[in-house]
Amino acid sequence: MRAEVIVGRDPATGQGIRLRIEDDKIASMEPSGEAGDLWLSAGLIDLQVNGYAGLDFNGSNCTVESVIGIVDALLATGITSLAPTVITASEIMMTRSLKIIAEARRLHPHAADCIPFVHVEGPHLSPLNDYRGGHPEEHVRPPSLDEFDRWQQASGGLVGLVTMSPHFDESAPYIANLVAHGVHVSLGHMHATAEQIRCAVDAGARLSTHLGNGIAAVLPRHSNPIWSQLADDRLTASFIADGHHLPQETFKAMTQAKGLKRSFLVSDTARAGGHACWPIRHTGWWQR
Repeated sequence: MRAEVIVGRDPATGQGIRLRIEDDKIASMEPSGEAGDLWLSAGLIDLQVNGYAGLDFNGSNCTVESVIGIVDALLATGITSLAPTVITASEIMMTRSLKIIAEARRLHPHAADCIPFVHVEGPHLSPLNDYRGGHPEEHVRPPSLDEFDRWQQASGGLVGLVTMSPHFDESAPYIANLVAHGVHVSLGHMHATAEQIRCAVDAGARLSTHLGNGIAAVLPRHSNPIWSQLADDRLTASFIADGHHLPQETFKAMTQAKGLKRSFLVSDTARAGGHACWPIRHTGWWQR
């Protein structure tokens, strides 16, 4: 039996805690008079990861090795659960990424532990430039249950979260069908009206993707998608709190309006993220 003791601080109290690790599992946790500079916390969860450390979940750069490499690099930062995010592309390329992520989970048990499901962001988004963001216009398309079924067939049912715009005529039945099958639906990259947003939430959408981003810089002051999502208490919102995507004052106002219990953070990181981690490679952490 392998055993070690780790002593640090509890983030909730600032007090010292002592962990005994046996065979890579926490065997006991108790107060400690020692503390030091190490903070001990449960692993972090990131529900929007496009890539990291020079590696990608999308396009021709997505391989089984890159999936493992991203998990490896993020584990080093304290992210122990993540949702690989497959973005708008041709169905062939999106399906390719889903197959590869599923294969990485099959081959490496720790990848399965760290990746509970995949987040598909698009391709059912606003085609308008200011709202679409970095998603390619030529691949934006209406929601299709047949296509969704092909995603699930390719991934073995791994798609667990879909971000979409509810401005399409097919939105409400599409959302209701996904929710009935246990898939979470999030609203994002949209120019939808207040009524279209309400209908999407009535159909079962319960999340907002990086609220305040993926939207035009100039909006009507009284009626716009941000207000509609902030005001609906059925929606829980993700935010990118890096000081760039949302100014500090905007982030504070939005989280106060939404409430901390209906707010969570995502990185929305891409392959350029984590420059310092780029030397990290898939060196067999699942064997350690």
